[in-house]
Formats: sequence, C-alpha cells, structure tokens
Amino acid sequence: MRRWIMRLIGAMLAILCLLLGLFLWRPGLLLGLPGSPLSQSQTLAPSSLILDQQGRLLYEIMDPHTGSHRPLAFAEIPLPLRQAIIATEDATFYHNPGVDPVAIARALWINWRSGEIRSGASTITQQVARNLLMPAEERHAQTWQRKARESLLAYYLTRTMTKDDILALYLNETYFGNLAFGVEAAARAYFGKPASQLDLAECALLAGLPQSPSAYNPLTNLPAAKQRQQVVLQLMVKAGYITAERADMAYREPLQFASAPLDIQAPHFCMLVREQLTDLLGEETLRRGGLRVYTTLALDLQRAAEAQVRRHLAQLNEPTPDAPVHNVHNAAVVVLDPHDGAVRVMVGSPDYFDPSIDGAVNATLALRQPGSAIKPVTYAAALSQGYYSPATVFADVRSSFTTREGRPYVPINYDYRYHGLVSLRVALASSYNVVAVKLLDEIGLDAFVSTGRALGLTTLDDANRYGLALTLGSCEVSLLQLASAYGAFANGGQLVQPRLVERVEDNQGRVLYQAAPPQPQQVLEERVAYLITDILSDHAARVPGFGESSPLELPFAAAVKTGTTTDWRDNWTIGYSTELVVGVWVGNADNQPMVRVSGVSGAAPIWNEVMRAAHPQDPARIATFTRPPGIAEVTVCAESGLLPTAACPHRKAELFLRERVPAQSCSLHRLVAFDTRTGQVADEEVPAEYRQLRRVTLWPAEALAWAEEEGLALPPSVRTAIQAGQGQPAHNAEASAQPNTIEAATPPLALTSPDHGSGFRLSPELPAEYQQIEVVASSPPEAKLQDVTLWIDGKPAHVWPAPPYRLLWPLTPGEHEFRVSGRNSQGTITSESVRITVYQGTVERNDP
Repeated sequence: MRRWIMRLIGAMLAILCLLLGLFLWRPGLLLGLPGSPLSQSQTLAPSSLILDQQGRLLYEIMDPHTGSHRPLAFAEIPLPLRQAIIATEDATFYHNPGVDPVAIARALWINWRSGEIRSGASTITQQVARNLLMPAEERHAQTWQRKARESLLAYYLTRTMTKDDILALYLNETYFGNLAFGVEAAARAYFGKPASQLDLAECALLAGLPQSPSAYNPLTNLPAAKQRQQVVLQLMVKAGYITAERADMAYREPLQFASAPLDIQAPHFCMLVREQLTDLLGEETLRRGGLRVYTTLALDLQRAAEAQVRRHLAQLNEPTPDAPVHNVHNAAVVVLDPHDGAVRVMVGSPDYFDPSIDGAVNATLALRQPGSAIKPVTYAAALSQGYYSPATVFADVRSSFTTREGRPYVPINYDYRYHGLVSLRVALASSYNVVAVKLLDEIGLDAFVSTGRALGLTTLDDANRYGLALTLGSCEVSLLQLASAYGAFANGGQLVQPRLVERVEDNQGRVLYQAAPPQPQQVLEERVAYLITDILSDHAARVPGFGESSPLELPFAAAVKTGTTTDWRDNWTIGYSTELVVGVWVGNADNQPMVRVSGVSGAAPIWNEVMRAAHPQDPARIATFTRPPGIAEVTVCAESGLLPTAACPHRKAELFLRERVPAQSCSLHRLVAFDTRTGQVADEEVPAEYRQLRRVTLWPAEALAWAEEEGLALPPSVRTAIQAGQGQPAHNAEASAQPNTIEAATPPLALTSPDHGSGFRLSPELPAEYQQIEVVASSPPEAKLQDVTLWIDGKPAHVWPAPPYRLLWPLTPGEHEFRVSGRNSQGTITSESVRITVYQGTVERNDP
C-alpha cells in the first residue's frame, strides 16, 4: 500500500512538474527525453592536454567513452557497491518513481526558508537524467525550470527503463574523480584492479566519492576519504545491507591504492592538476575537452628526481655485510620556486602503479610527523621576539619538564649525549633536542603555533592540544606544506602558496585561466628569515651533530634541515638555495617502521642529488644568500655568546638584530692567579713571582653536574675561593670588574633528581638492594652552603657536609616528598619539593 501511495504521489508531482514546465519552458521541456536522438548518441569530446612548463605533453585526458574501461552490465557490478551507492545516494531508489516526494518536500521547505535553492533532493534517476539528457548549459542551472525538467525526465526514465538498468547507467557514467568515469574506471584508477574484484571496504570508499570526488580523494586526502567511507558503511547498516560488526571490520581493513598502467608523465602531479582544474574551471568545462593546460612542472628535473628516488630506495634495501635491509619502500620529493610558489617537481611515490606500496597515494600531500624538520619554526618564533639571537646560550643538560598530566618529560638528544653550553646557532644546525624543548618552554606553544600557521602549516591548530614535544615533530604536516614554509625562509619571510597551473586555453586559443602574479604577504620579519637561513647553511655549526662530511654538503650555498621520528617511521630533508626549495620524505605508506634509517641516510642523499640536478650551472654562478639591512656582525665569546674579555679562549663573529647587539661582557671565563707552589688559588699574601695566571671556566649551576661528569668542573674549593674574590690578577681592571655571580636567577639550592611527578615500580623478581634511585641536589659554590640536608616525607634522611650532593635511596612503596635545605650566612635555604610515587608490581618502563 505504501509503495502504491508513493508512486501515486510521485506521478502527481511529475504531472505538476510537467504543467509547470509547459508554462515556464514550453519549447524545450520534452527535448532529450529517452528515445530521442539526443539520448541515443554521445558527441565525443576532444582531448585535453596537460603540458609541462615548456609545452611538453604530460598526459592526454581523453573522452571517457573512448577509453578501455568498458561499461559493465548490471550483473557484473558487485552487489556491495550497488548497495553502498543506494544507501548513500538514494535509499528509496527501488521504490520511488524517479523522484523522492519526501525529499522534495524537505527541499522545498529548506529552499523556501532560505530564499534560495540550497537543497536539490536529487535521486539516482534524477542524477542520470541531469548528467546524460540535459545540455551542459542547463545541467547546473539553479532554477525551478531546470528542476522541473529534471524531475520529468527522471519520471520518464523510470517509465521506460528498469531500475536495474538505471542503476547500471548511473554507475557506468558517474564521475568518481582521478579521471575515472564509471565504476570500472574507478576500480582501476584507485585500486589497480577490475570492479569485479572489489571487496566491501573498497566498494564503500568508492560509493562515497561521487558527492565530492575532490574532497574525498583518498590519494590526496586519506583521512577525509576514510571518514566518508565510515559514513557510507553506517548508512549500509541503517539500510539493513550489512551488520554493524561487518561494517567495523571493513572500516578497519587496510586499503592498498594503485592505478592500472597508463601513458602518463608525473602521474601524481597530473592527477592533482586535474583535481584543481575542477575548482578553477568547473567539471562541465573539463568534460567538453579541448583544453591546453600549461603547468609549472619541469619535466627533466621531474625525471631526474624519480630516478634518484628509485635508485636510493634500491640501495637502502640491498643487504650488505655491514647493514641489514632497511625495510623502506616509499619516498616523495617536491621542488618549488620560493618566489612564486611554482611546483617544479612532484614525486608522490617511486611507482604510481605499484599496489604493494600504495603507489597511487600522493605522499607529498599525506600528513606525517616531521621530526626535527619542524624545529626552524621554533627558532623563528623565538628570534621574532627580539630577546633571543643565534648567540644565545642554553645548557644542553638533562632537564625535566612537567607535562599537563603531571608526569615528567625528559627529552634526549639523537646521539643520547648532552653537550653542555651551546648557542642557538649550534643547537639548531646540529639538531639538539634538549635546547629546542627548552626554547619552546620559554616562548610558549602559542608562539610556535601562530608562527607555523603564518608560514602555511595550516594543520597546526589549538596550541592546547600539544605539549613541548611539538618542537620535535609531534604534529602532522605534509611535505608540500613544510617545503612551502621553508620557502618563506628562502624568500625573505613572504608566504609561499604552491601552484601547479600557469594558464589554460581552449581549442581556439582563448585563455580560460591565467595564474595571477603572487601578491607579497610578509609573514616573517625579513631579518629573522635571514638568520634562520644563515644558521641552516652554516657548515661549522652543523659539524658537531653531523660531522665534517655528510650528504647535506653542496658546492654552493644551501640551507638544510633533517628530521627523523623516534620510531623510524618518517625521515625528512628539506633545504633550499636562493632559487629553489627541495623537500624529501622517506618512509612507508602503510606506516611500518624502517630499520634504522635517519634523515641523513634516508632522505638526505636524495635531497643532495636533486639539488645538484636542479642547479646544473657552475656553482660559482649560483647566488649566495643576501644579508638584509638591520643586521650587525659582532665578535663574541664562542661559549657564552657575550662580549669577550681577555679570559675568553675562543671568539667568533655572530649576527644580531641591530637593536639587540650584546652589551654585557662574558663572566663564564676568568683569568685567575694560582700559587705555583701549592696549585691553589693565590691570595693576597702570595708573592708575585709565585703567581701564575690561568684561564678558568666558572660553569653555571645548571651545567655544573654535566661539567663534573665530563671532568671539566673546577674543584669546589677552587671555585669557592674565586667567588670569594681571591686570585684576582694584579693590575687587571678588566678582570677585577667582572661580576662575582654567573646567573643571578640560578636557585641557590635545587633537587635535580628524581624528576617531579615520576612513577616507579618495584619488581618482586629483583633483590631490594638493586631497586634504588639516585637523589641529586645542586647548589652554586657562591651560595656557600653548609650541611645540606635531604628531607624525605618531612624527616631528615641524610646530611652532606660538602658537595657533591648525591645519594642512593631504596625504593619504598607509596607517595613520597623530597626536599633539601642548607645553611649559609643569610640563614636556611630550602629547595622546592619533588613528589614521586612508587608502585608495587611488575617493573614497567615509564616513558614520558
């Protein structure tokens, strides 16, 4: 009964549409009805050509009806795909008369309330009528006349064709994106196999594409495609086609993407161009064909990059006596012009047509963790604040930070070592993690996120989502995004917006689209951009981290940074000259970890070769980076970054913002008189003939423990004597004028171990005497503390008469509070409390 009523209502609506159409559009209403000459023939569209920057052919877009992907009979189309399409596009397909009365009523209400056409309520049959039986100029018109005619045509199709035939026609003619018209073409374009071999997961993904092939393209935006796939599966469950359990299994199934082989150059680039053309010109213009699409691609450089990717991946997977197979199967390369954003190279994978590596997925657009390749954003944000300079010194020592959850976070460097006092220049060039985290802790997450977004890293959002590991790459960006951000460093701080299309002409030579000249948009202060470039191109500053010889070295000026994720899943190298930016990613599309492949061994060799291929001219003719006005070059102490004194053993030239040139002299180094007879600091009573000047380093309290471990620290008695004013060189005004303190803000007493918020577990399998932790306190000698006491849970546990302040404490279950106190001439000094928890049970690693 319900079906009969719906058909009756549909017939009445169709009659109303007919009368309305006769009134509003009498001459053309019946034109193109099924059975007319228009519906029986298709005019073949001329091919459209995608060309490189020199006019060489990359890909010929032919009329879909002339291709090798034949239309399928209804029975050849997999049942899950038919069900997925119906559930998604037209749940009442087999019951409605070509139009959905309920959907039309809903659309009428929405459109009436909005005052414009926002909802079309098109059934599958209406979509077939619109796309196959209406002329191009009418197809997308937002008018009641077009809607009336579409409804009438849909009704006639229902009266003259079976529902199965209409569904087959829809599935054979609908555009699924990626140059694929029809399900057979779509199956081959996305999965490299015929439609008959598609499973439920693949069918659901394809069924979600027709609504917006560009937005849901899994080869360029897999997260969006997976979300859409989940929606389709849920609709299939709602329609009763599958169970919720089967839908969940299909959603969790890993998908392998590839394409059937076709004659195409730079396939990832061409597919992205085709996608962008839809936005630039509209789908209908593309269907008419006859276009000449002039792109930004440099074909010769593209081929060189592709060859280098394949060659280096083969080397990494070739076992040798010294190294295992590295389990790395994918890589991507992007080259762009930092001055106008023109993309010259886009290698999305080593083989577009290889399904075993998801070759059709464009890895230049995939979101991955960037590792240390994101660090320049932190340093740019800091330098923009004016307080910091490349000479600013941080202590690269073991440091603990408390996370938002109250747990300790202790960053470690790539080489598992600490390096003492280092400048920001060396820390960035050598990619030291501890300093990067300390710097981010000082400038704040908001500064990082705002700087990153200004540079074009739009995937960075709410700063509250991230922790301090953000500066080490605990976010997701695409290779194209990050290369564009580096482009701003290369061009003086202007935003780089990647573009692929220069202009489009029709077959009469008329220009349909011309890329507009880029409008300068300053997103980073020019001098800051130059300072980042100067650091990243500084070979000497890079040597401590990468050695004298590495793939990062080139015979011409180039700035470069690598990145490696801690689990070996991604590694990066991004760098630039004055002319081009080259970005390389190496990893696996399925996110499997590689076997000990870093940014230096994985991505850097590809980067090096592509950079050389992109700059074939004589290196002497390649421009160097130009220093902008407003930057001063000043000689400073190499260890402290301050103005040098006679005591400073090493000096170097450093760059500063002109208004931030240092005015303070170095207090890290001193000239101190020693008694040659005793080896002790000379007091005023020591005769001149027994006084010998020596250079000494007074390490700040933060670095003192590191200096002691490295054997660099002065004996406490010597330091105390120096702080008391002994050992002053005679007639040395410069030395006597030096301050007696190194860091005014250094706390006089602090616990450096254990970390606040730490958790430990006792193991029943280990003897109790082996389950201890080290308690360490620090105090600068100038504090002159006596009898430092360790307090545990409010009770005195140990007294140190002199440094070092170290003790092994046996773990005891429960929550515990530690603090230390000491006495000097000013009274009693107490440190901040440190709280830890000791659990009873199996020992587990406590990763921050």
